Amino acid sequence: MENLFADRNYLSYLETFITENRKEGFLKVLQNRTKHFTVAMEDVYQLHNTSAVMRSCEVFGIQELNVVEQRFGKRIDKEIAMGAEKWVDIRRFSTNQDCINDLKARGYQIIATTPHENDCMLEDFDITKPSAIFFGTEKLGLSDEVLQQADGFLKIPMVGFTESLNISVSAAIILQNISTRLRHSDIDWKLTEAELLEKRIDWTRKSIKDIDFITKKYLEQV
Repeated sequence: MENLFADRNYLSYLETFITENRKEGFLKVLQNRTKHFTVAMEDVYQLHNTSAVMRSCEVFGIQELNVVEQRFGKRIDKEIAMGAEKWVDIRRFSTNQDCINDLKARGYQIIATTPHENDCMLEDFDITKPSAIFFGTEKLGLSDEVLQQADGFLKIPMVGFTESLNISVSAAIILQNISTRLRHSDIDWKLTEAELLEKRIDWTRKSIKDIDFITKKYLEQV
C-alpha cells in the first residue's frame, strides 16, 4: 500500500472517480501547503484547543501537526476541527522526547512559544530555518523538558493588562504571521514533487467511497 502513494498511474486512475473541480481544488490548495514550519502541541487538556489549532494549521497551509499525548490522550474533536483532520497530517507521540527526537532528526529547530529571557518577538522571528513551533498546556505552559531542549523562544507582543492568550488564539496569530511572511519570501518552502504526489493520492482516496474496492480493482489491472 505504501508504494501506491508514489504511483502516478494510481493517481490517474483514482482521479477518474472525482470531479475536475475537485481535482483542481486539490492542486490549488497544495500549492500553498508547506512543511517548512510544523506545529507541536504538548499535552493540551482542553480537546477543543487541539482541534482549533488543527483548523488553524489547515487554514494557513501548515501540513503537519504533532500531538504529544503523554497525559491527556484523546480523540480530535471533529466538530471543532470542521474536517481539517482530513487535510492535515497528524503525527502522534506518547512522550515529549519522542516528538523532539523525531522533529530534530527531520531537520527542524525547536521553537518554544513562551516568555523567556532570550525570547524573540514574533515580528523579529527568523523564518529562514525549518522550525517546529511548540505550544504547551493551558495552565502550565510548556514543560521544562521542552524548554531545556528548545533552540529558540518566541512570544507575541502584547500591550494590555492580560499576560497571556488562549493557546488556539496564540497559534492562529503566530501561524498567520509566519506563513504570510514565508509566502512573500524567496525561501524554498513548498512541498516537494514527491510530497505533492503523496498528498494528491491521499486526498483523492479520502474523497472516494468504497476506496478499498476501487484500489483492489486497480491492483488487479497492474
